[in-house]
Amino acid sequence: MSEPDNEATTRQPSHVDGLESAEERTDSHPHPPVDEQQQAQAGWTPADPATQQDLPPVVPPGDPAHTAGAGNAQGDQRGRLPYDQNQQPFPPLGPPQPPWQQAQQQAQQQAQQQAQQQYAAGQPHPGAQPRSAHPVDDMRRPRRGRHSAAGPDELASAQLIKPVKRHPQSGWRKAVYVASGHLINPGESPADRRRRELIARVNQPLRGCFKIAMLSLKGGVGKTTTTTTLGSTFASLRGDRVVAIDANPDRGTLSQKIPMETTATVRHLLRDADRIHRYSDIRAYTSQGSSRLEILASEQDPAVSEAFSEQDYRRAVDLLEHFYNIVLTDCGTGLMHSAMKGVLDVADALVLVSSGSVDGARSASATLDWLDAHGYGGLVQRSVVVINSVRPKMSSVDLDKLEAHFGARTRAVCRIPFDAHLEEGAEIELDQLQEGTRLKLLELGATVADGFTSP
Repeated sequence: MSEPDNEATTRQPSHVDGLESAEERTDSHPHPPVDEQQQAQAGWTPADPATQQDLPPVVPPGDPAHTAGAGNAQGDQRGRLPYDQNQQPFPPLGPPQPPWQQAQQQAQQQAQQQAQQQYAAGQPHPGAQPRSAHPVDDMRRPRRGRHSAAGPDELASAQLIKPVKRHPQSGWRKAVYVASGHLINPGESPADRRRRELIARVNQPLRGCFKIAMLSLKGGVGKTTTTTTLGSTFASLRGDRVVAIDANPDRGTLSQKIPMETTATVRHLLRDADRIHRYSDIRAYTSQGSSRLEILASEQDPAVSEAFSEQDYRRAVDLLEHFYNIVLTDCGTGLMHSAMKGVLDVADALVLVSSGSVDGARSASATLDWLDAHGYGGLVQRSVVVINSVRPKMSSVDLDKLEAHFGARTRAVCRIPFDAHLEEGAEIELDQLQEGTRLKLLELGATVADGFTSP
């Protein structure tokens, strides 16, 4: 072999040789000129010669050297694919890549191939989670991803619907709202908000039949009137049925508080109990007012009403609770009456009515003492005391002290102001009551309704 051949064999290609070969290829196979502006738009910038690595020259397929080298390596290429599958099938658009970028891409492709061969042999992938010993549990375990199911709170109405300002119901706010043609909405006032909250409490859900005993040992304090107004408040706001039964043996006047539709009494109901199978059957024995409150009257003959026993009351209540959700019982003034034990035994709540006078307060306090002494302590704790003002003039009695006294023994205390419509003693219409009286009755109804969900 000649000396030049040895020198060509031992000489390593250098960076300069690569550049020279590139220039020779450029001269022998000219490319279309690319100006600097097009190179900048294509994102290609010439590399710094100081940072370039020594790479072997890249010979294009049309070069004679490539043809000669291909002939020498023809035997080595047998059994291989005609082209590299990792190579792009079409030349990239834009300026040609410099040799150092092509070398970097080839090095990255070789590293990826080695990594794939290594992972195929069974070695764990970097950052991969180890397989669980219980694959079935992993399949059952819920996974939250970018497209996982949304929780119930995310689709709640409060989250999706924008809050709307409520319309005013009274006062100057309502006047402005109406005068502006509903264009200006000042919102509801604190009084309107308070009333709306009380109505929501009155409409608390109720399961079964809730029985309320209306009691007072002193006459003339407004027990029957309170029974009618409380029952009318429930009936006018709730969608279920409300009935009040007159259990006063001393010729009760409950039936006089609403327009009379029938002369039937509780005695007639008990006589025909076997023929009552639906609500329309029992409706023939009651009278209904404008508020939807129904009243089952008592006998007007004292001799007959006195014979109304505990067993008779229990039979009447057992029949009423199949058709009504709230049953109010207007009791008499005597605790030793034969029907009183049945009233107290089946009652879910007790409303004790007292006047704002000293003797009325003492009588109410004595009633609580008697109930505690006869085994009705739980009923006393669930009771609500009503301080009813039966006179228009302010008395010298400190009502705050009375409220504190009864509040320490019972669940709640409510005050009902004097109202001229209630003093008439005739039929009661809620629409004719003063606004303050209706609000206090609404508070009483909400307080009693708080016991609907009590155990």
